Amino acid sequence: MKTIGMIGGMSWESTLNYYKAINQGVKSALGGLHSAKVCLYSVDFAEIETLQHQGLWQQTALLLTDAAKAVEAGGADFLLICTNTMHKVADEIQAEIGIPILHIADATANALLADGISKVGLLGTRFTMEQDFYKHRISDNYPIEVMVPNTADQTIVHDVIYQELCLGQINEQSRQAYLLIIDKLFAQGAEAVILGCTEIALLVQQQHTPVPLYDTTLIHANSAVKLALDNHDET
Repeated sequence: MKTIGMIGGMSWESTLNYYKAINQGVKSALGGLHSAKVCLYSVDFAEIETLQHQGLWQQTALLLTDAAKAVEAGGADFLLICTNTMHKVADEIQAEIGIPILHIADATANALLADGISKVGLLGTRFTMEQDFYKHRISDNYPIEVMVPNTADQTIVHDVIYQELCLGQINEQSRQAYLLIIDKLFAQGAEAVILGCTEIALLVQQQHTPVPLYDTTLIHANSAVKLALDNHDET
């Protein structure tokens, strides 16, 4: 079994779900008392969030690169950046380490392709929805069109993530606002919606809407389990 490297803490609420899903996946595959081999580095999200909103992305890259090097030194065979937004600096991190990054957008695109989805809505932080690092990673490399909400709806999605979900607050009013935005994307032709922030699944789950949802936390975790167990010899 390979050792899964994780940079978490962005936020720690969603990292909990990563850790649980990864260990459940290994147990499901191997049974008994099996659990995942994990090397986790959890950052102080307050430092990252401040730099994000100041536009100091190079400094976030330096912080996460240090974390990635520590994870690699701890014996990880590959790396998960346990957040969608910070994949903005994935290439910078990858250039400084010797283990591969399992990119969350690639894992999500492959899940969409497996289900025959060719047009998808994307919810996430404003950075993820506005900028190209995530949308174009999918649309340039896979036959999938990516749609995002209008500017006003992007503000709602972004503010709920940082002002509520990252603080562990789950509000029904915010859930209803998200569901309305999901409905709009579906009405505009989206066949499904990516929950492109690892906190969103804390608020909205498939039971809340008939529109197919793709939870990037679960998809990323499941992809990590598969990679960790490739060629696993149970004997």
